[in-house]
Amino acid sequence: MRRHLFSVTVVLLLVGVGLAFTQQRLPAEAADDMVARIRAEGLQRSRAMAMYRTLTDEIGARLTGSPAHKRAANWARDRFAEFGLANPHLEPYEFGRGWELEQMSVAMTEPRYFPLIAYAEAWTPSTKGVITGRAVYVGDKSAAQIQAMAGQLRGAIVLTSLPIAEWIERDRPQPGLDDKPVATGNPALPGARSTTPANDLMPILQRAGAAVALRPSAYRDGTVGVLGNRNTATDSVPSIIVAGEQYNILTRLAASGHPPALRVELRARSIEDDRNSYNVIADIPGGDPALRDQIVLVGAHLDSWHTASGATDNADGAVAVLEAARILEALGTAPRRTIRVALWSGEEQGLLGARAYLMQHLNTPAARDQLDVYINDDPGSGKTLGFYMEGNQAAKAIFDRWLTPLKDLGATRNVIEGIGATDHVPFNEMGLPGFNVIKDFDAYDVRTRHTNADFPERMSDDELRQSAIFMATFAWQAATANEKIPRGK
Repeated sequence: MRRHLFSVTVVLLLVGVGLAFTQQRLPAEAADDMVARIRAEGLQRSRAMAMYRTLTDEIGARLTGSPAHKRAANWARDRFAEFGLANPHLEPYEFGRGWELEQMSVAMTEPRYFPLIAYAEAWTPSTKGVITGRAVYVGDKSAAQIQAMAGQLRGAIVLTSLPIAEWIERDRPQPGLDDKPVATGNPALPGARSTTPANDLMPILQRAGAAVALRPSAYRDGTVGVLGNRNTATDSVPSIIVAGEQYNILTRLAASGHPPALRVELRARSIEDDRNSYNVIADIPGGDPALRDQIVLVGAHLDSWHTASGATDNADGAVAVLEAARILEALGTAPRRTIRVALWSGEEQGLLGARAYLMQHLNTPAARDQLDVYINDDPGSGKTLGFYMEGNQAAKAIFDRWLTPLKDLGATRNVIEGIGATDHVPFNEMGLPGFNVIKDFDAYDVRTRHTNADFPERMSDDELRQSAIFMATFAWQAATANEKIPRGK
């Protein structure tokens, strides 16, 4: 009997020692094992490219307030539901009038036929049918001179700007490649200019009854950058952006005394029946009773501008979030904190979706205290290189450790600098830790960002997989860490 008790005691002691040893080593081993599992799932069973094709080829451009954006939001919600996330839903906020382009064509008809690369600004009204006639050039005229031309302007196709002389030639400096300080933020880009500023010119044209206004893009080689203002009046002069080189032809002809004849048709519709836009939200619930109410928020903006496919701005970021959620749910990761995924709308109109989320969910100190971190995927294209750390040295030390096992996949480093003009900014403004990924800017500012050239060929399957693995890894690490991510200064 004593021998049996002794044996049991020895076994229990050995088990206890083993458990203690396991508990001592478990966190690092578990982290290494989960990173390896995330990598395997993301590399071997990826759905990133298939989702990317749906967003860019099938749905296409996703202007906030448009039917296409709402289709994309519903589709994304359904994917989160399919993957098994909890409570996938759309969260509305008031946006205002929507807009959709239905028909567009611009061509020079004299002195020769020449189709022009041209796009309507978002929220511009339609032309009154097909407009034909000689172009009237006012780019070099003062306000008084333009007012004196009122008789020529009624029903006219107006060239509003000077020819483009300064072009968008280079991308912003690329961060993340070495240890040098980096300059971040949207670059200052040249654009269309006129002797009479646009804020003064357009009301003059409206009062004169001009039929349509054309101005140039400063991008080269047929690339056209086009935005729009959701507050554009429905009775304003329709506004169209023309490829810079082609616009310059029109102005040279006009200056020679032989203004070109043009044919213009623009049909667009305003959408008033639903003045909301929608964020897409879903959760992977946390399992630790002490931590599950804390949120690791992972997001990207789903909306885009309207001239191309919104591929690098920002279907690639949206797919990184979708695929990261799929990976984590497929692995049954059981995070300690809740991982919440968000696809924002209205980013291009002023970070509106992210701001709406903050107002709805993080409007008290107690609610803000429950946010662990927000990680965002937006500017640039290609592989994810690291994070802009917004001056938060303590958080950078943590992120540097988490980055290490991803270096063989192309992650390079986190940089201490910050970046502006994307959806993590409102979180930083409220004192919350929000960080955006670093991606490549090669041909981003000069070619794809906000242009008619933002098509999916800029991204490869390998790059989409890597970005999703990167985002899933950081989300899981944050959701299982013992401590929350430190707040910045």
